[in-house]
Amino acid sequence: MAARNTARKRAFQILFEADQRGADVLTVLADWVRHARSDTRQPPVSEYTMELVEGYEKHASRIDELISQYAVGWTLDRMPVVDRNILRLGAYELVWVDGTPDAVVLDEAVQLAKEFSTDESPAFVNGLLGRFKELKPSLRRAE
Repeated sequence: MAARNTARKRAFQILFEADQRGADVLTVLADWVRHARSDTRQPPVSEYTMELVEGYEKHASRIDELISQYAVGWTLDRMPVVDRNILRLGAYELVWVDGTPDAVVLDEAVQLAKEFSTDESPAFVNGLLGRFKELKPSLRRAE
């Protein structure tokens, strides 16, 4: 599913940009959509990218709380920006999206870490999201 892979990568890029700019993720998403509509060289932002970004935004506080709670030895602010946003996206999709197999979510997150982050990041991302996978039934508490 190359389309979903591309959608995840774009969603990650939007979360990353919002984090770097200190901007609201929905504002950055709207900027991307507007830019894609006005520049024919830019591919459109897919529905799944929008679903991932909007879903993350809906659960952002809980996701950051989970990452902070389970990332042993790392505070959210001290964590590399790339890793933090890969984890945010992966945590959302793993815990709140039922249509994607857990193994796919973990593999895609690890691939993003391999492509965009440090040599240690894939293992870190895999370990933390693997923990979320184990705890998944208990993580969906009311926010």
